[in-house]
Parts: sequence; structure tokens; C-alpha cells
Amino acid sequence: MFRVNEVLEYNGQLFRVLSVLSEEVVWIKIDDSKAFPSLVLIRELVKGLDDEALKRAKDPFADLALVTPELGSPTQTRRDRNHALIQPIVTDPLFYEPNVRAGRIKEVLANQQISMPTLYTLIRRYWQQGQTPNALLPNYKNSGGKGKKRKATTKKLGRPRKHTPGVGAVVDDEVERLFRITIDGHWLKDTEISFSYLHRRFKDRYKAYYPDVLEAEIPSKWQMLHFYKREYAQPESLKKRTGRIKYNKDVRPLDSTANTNVLGPGSRYEIDATIADVYLVSDSERANIVGRPVVYLVKDVFSRMVAGFYIGFENASYVAAIQALAMAMTDKSDLCAEYGIKISNEEWPTIGLPDAILADRGELLGHQIESLESNFSVRIENTPPFRGDAKGIVERHFRTLQADFKPFAPGVVGKTIIKKHGGRDYRLESSLSVRDFKGIILSSIRMHNSYHILDKYDREPDMPPDLEMTPLSLWNWGIQHRTGRLRAASEEAIRISLLPRTKATVSELGISVFGVYYTSKEILEQGWLHRSKEVRRPQKLQAAYDPASADAIYLFPSQDSNEHWLCRLTQRSREFAGASFWDVWQIKDTQKKTIAKGKLREEEARRKHERFVQDTINKANQRAPKTNGVSNAERIRGIRTNRDNEKRDERQQRSQRNDQKAKPVKAKTIPFKGTEVEDYSYPDLTDEIFGNKDK
Repeated sequence: MFRVNEVLEYNGQLFRVLSVLSEEVVWIKIDDSKAFPSLVLIRELVKGLDDEALKRAKDPFADLALVTPELGSPTQTRRDRNHALIQPIVTDPLFYEPNVRAGRIKEVLANQQISMPTLYTLIRRYWQQGQTPNALLPNYKNSGGKGKKRKATTKKLGRPRKHTPGVGAVVDDEVERLFRITIDGHWLKDTEISFSYLHRRFKDRYKAYYPDVLEAEIPSKWQMLHFYKREYAQPESLKKRTGRIKYNKDVRPLDSTANTNVLGPGSRYEIDATIADVYLVSDSERANIVGRPVVYLVKDVFSRMVAGFYIGFENASYVAAIQALAMAMTDKSDLCAEYGIKISNEEWPTIGLPDAILADRGELLGHQIESLESNFSVRIENTPPFRGDAKGIVERHFRTLQADFKPFAPGVVGKTIIKKHGGRDYRLESSLSVRDFKGIILSSIRMHNSYHILDKYDREPDMPPDLEMTPLSLWNWGIQHRTGRLRAASEEAIRISLLPRTKATVSELGISVFGVYYTSKEILEQGWLHRSKEVRRPQKLQAAYDPASADAIYLFPSQDSNEHWLCRLTQRSREFAGASFWDVWQIKDTQKKTIAKGKLREEEARRKHERFVQDTINKANQRAPKTNGVSNAERIRGIRTNRDNEKRDERQQRSQRNDQKAKPVKAKTIPFKGTEVEDYSYPDLTDEIFGNKDK
């Protein structure tokens, strides 16, 4: 029931079992510096267990079993010497009998050079700390007061100075207060400063308090550093110096891996973007430098396989992300063929829908991604703000990807673009076109997927040791031995589901999206464009659009269905043919600004016009003649006569103006000498028309 060396707690005190006899147990109180072994009946201990006065406890000296002193060290030598010294006492079967124990102690004292208090201390430590040789290890770790603050006196602590002049300062409570103010005000708030700079700021503060002190008597940098290491815990100091965002992303300890949260291939894709560190030139005109492209990568977490990518000059946003996602979920063989690379679906098998997509917060937010969630059951996960480490798999691959071309490619971003010592601006060295760069990235991705060895991959327990740790091998193994496969869907359905959506309105002019009008045969069949008050048109419609092309949209006539109609531009909006929606937004914005300016001029002219009209009316009212007794009826009957008289006066005035116009004087034409003058006058046909019919 009871075992040797186990620790028991009885009435709140700890005892160690030293020996178990037939009816008794030999034990010793652990926390008593004057304790000796004593006997206790086993039945009393059993009664204590029944009464819950006795219970088993954790050994407070269990860690001694893990200590292994260095061979030949003073610690080992002293331990073994002390153990040999007490052997005659502790190995006696009747060591618990006081008379027997006293006799053995006298023998040891007579034969060995050791004092009685030291001997009693050793045998008590041996019994109380586990009856092992390690119980006699010297407690050097308690020497020197490590970690304890030493109280400063009038004399400086530590070794005296050897080269630096002066004696040095005593670090008292006031100096520590100045240390703390300086550290809190500078070191924990500014990560760019050095400790030497911090100590100089402390000197300025110290001089402000003690202006007469000599430079050599100011507390040194090492005294300040010792105070900092003693008073400021390293985790808390790191958290304050790096800031919350950087600490969470780059410094905090990691307690898990990305693989622990995925079941197999396609469980989670990570998507992220970066700006490539290389300047490119235009495909059509290589003399034109077009800048640094945006690179999007979509990567499978389980296998580390790159599922899709995007390279272009769209800013990192949903518009660029959907192109990378569309590629990640569809067949890549046609794309590879454009760059002269022949692959099969078995070489790049990431075709279909994953279970989840992890992206930066806001990159895949909004109603445009809801269709992917609702229609295809793809879970969209968003990282917290400023937590790029949450997508560590794809984030790390950007460095690997750029390492493939940066040592060789011209136009790679350097440390500075300032030309000095005969250097050149690296932007002017760019010669890779956009297509060239896409080909390099495509080849790099293919090499990574098929041949890159993931030597630091955290393997699953059931993975065979001979499994080649390449992304393709991991993908194939996961498909066979893990749950689930990528779910299939048509490329057109995926592409339309990924397109952004907006509200569309219907009028007799067509379907309006961003002020551009569209129509289709289905819309005409519905009669929505007929110009009649009896026509009933839907009020709320959704349309998907490709930001890169305004030539067509996809109209969803029903909110409860994925049915869509392909609508094309009407003649009314022909000005936007071949344009992108970015062009549409820019043109519409310019048009609105122009109209707004014109409205201001129109308002000014209209006010001027209205003032003129009002003044004219007022003057006319003032000149209105008196009727002199003529009745209203007579005035009305005279309207026709007055109208005829006014018409006659108008014609007469127009006739007089025509008569007053000067008739043009014809100039006399003088021909050149010797030139026969041609007759350009109209022919006289009088005789032919009215001549004698008898002739």
C-alpha cells in the first residue's frame, strides 16, 4: 500500500517514507531541520486515509533526479564524497533506532574529518530529499543571491574600475528612479535607438538634477543595463519595444503550425499579394518602362502547392484577387501552352473548389464574394488587421519566388536609386517585358510544385518515411489518404461567381449599370423596353461585371436563382465600346464635372435673362396706353384687324431693308493679250422656244 520514498501529507505536513516494515512505516518530516526518522503504525495511516487526514502528495525534490553534474566537476566530486561518508549510517537496516544510529554516527566521526552538525545535516538532507546521491548535491545555485537586489551603501557595488577614471556612482533609489524614467520614456517607445543613445539621454537628465557632478561619477551604461535586465522582464519589454502589430506578426512565440488546422489538400487556400522587386518594360514598346508588377499567389496549405497566380498592374484588391482565384480553380494547361510549357492535369491537379479561402481582411469582403460562399459552399476567412503572419505559407513563398530571378534579372530594385560613384539607376536597366516575367514566374511555380523538397515540412504521424516531400507528392498522398477532394464546377460558373456585382436599374432605354445602357434578346422578349405606362419593370436587379471590359454584363433576373443573361451595349452607350469600367468611371466623372460647371454658367445666364424679362415686362406695363372708353369686347374684336396691320407693317419694313442693301458692282474682266475669251453668258433660247412653227 505504501512505497519507499513516496511523500505523504498528514495534517498539512509533508513526510517521506524511508522504509516499510511488516506493521510499521519509517518516515521523516521533510520541512523540519531537526527531524529524525520515526515509526508509525500502518493501521493508523490507513485510518488517516479513511478519515481523509492523510493523502499522497507531490515530491518537492523530484527534479533532483534530472540533474546530471559534469563528470569530474567539483559538484560531482563533493556529492560522491558526501554519499560515501554517510553510507555506514543510512545503509544500516536499523537506522531508525536512535541507539543504533548514534553508534554508527560515532564510528563515522571517529574515522572521518567531519563535524557532528555537518554530518547530521547530510543524513537529514539524504533522507528528506529522496535517499539518492543527488540529494547531497551542493546548493551552489543558492550562492551569491542570484536575482536578488543588493542594497547599495556608501561604497559602489561590483569590481573597482581599472581603466576609467573615478570611483563610480552608487546606484540608490533616486538613480533607479531616473533610470526607470529614461527607459520608459525612450527605450520602450522608440525601437530605433541604441542603448548607448539611451544612456546619453540619462546623462542629460542626471546632469539636470546634479549639475556639479563630474562626468566620471555619473552612473555608467553597464549599471543602467544591469538595472534594465533585472527590473524589466524580457517578454514584456519585447512587447512594448516592438509594438502590438509587429509583436503579434513577427515576435510572439508560435504554439502551432498551419498544418494542424487542415485535413488535406483543398482544405484551405491562402491568397496574398506583393509588389515584385523588379521593373518591367511594355510588351508592345520595350522602350517604355511600365513599373513594378503586382503578384498574387494562391497556395494550398496542406501540400504547399501554388494553385494559381496573377501578374499585372491592378492594385492589390478584389479585382486582381478574383483573377488569381479563377486560375486556381480551373485548368491551367491552356495558360501554360501560351508560354510553351506542356503540362497535364496530373502535373498541376488543383482544379476545383477548396473548402476555405484565407485572405487579408477587406480583400474578399463584400456582396461580390457572397455568391462563392452561398452557391459553392466555399468558406471565406479573413485575417485580423496587420497580421500577415496568419498567412505564413503564402507570405514565405514570395521571398522564395523572387529569389529565383533577383540575382540575374536586370531592373531589380536596389537599396537606392541615387546615382553616385558612377552607379546607374536600376530602373533604367530594366529589359524584361511583362510576358517575359510571367513566363519566369510560371516556370518557377512549376518547378516548386513538382520538384521542390520541403525539408522543414511538419509531417503527419501517418505519413510514410519514404514519401517524397514535394508539393505534388504531398497533394497526391493527401488525396488518397485524407478526407475530401476538390469539388468540381464549370469554369464559366466560377468566373461569373467571382465577378463583382452591383445594382442594375431598368428603363425604356435599357439596363443601366454605372450610367451605361445594355440590352439582350431576353430583355426584349420580356417587353421591359416598350414605351408604355402599362409596362411593368423589375425594380431591384443584380448584375455581375468584369471591370476590365464594359462591353457586356451578366444580369441576374431573379434573386433566388443563378440564371443570368448576357447583356451587351446599346447604341445609346456606343461611346464606351472597347473601354473598361475604370474608363467608364473616369469618363462619367469627367462628364459630371463638366455638366456641373455648365450648370453654374447656365444658372448665371438664366438669372440675367430673367432679370431682363422682368425689366421688359415692367417697362411694358408702364407704357400701357389708356383705352379711352373702348370696351373690352371691342378690343378683342379688333385683334384680327390689328394682326393684319402688324403683318403689313412687318413686310413693309423688311422690304425697305432689302432695298437699302447695296447691290454688288461687277468688275470688268480684262483678258490676257492673244487669249481667246470664252463666252460664259447664258444662251438665248427665245427663237427655239417661241419661233415660227412652220419653219
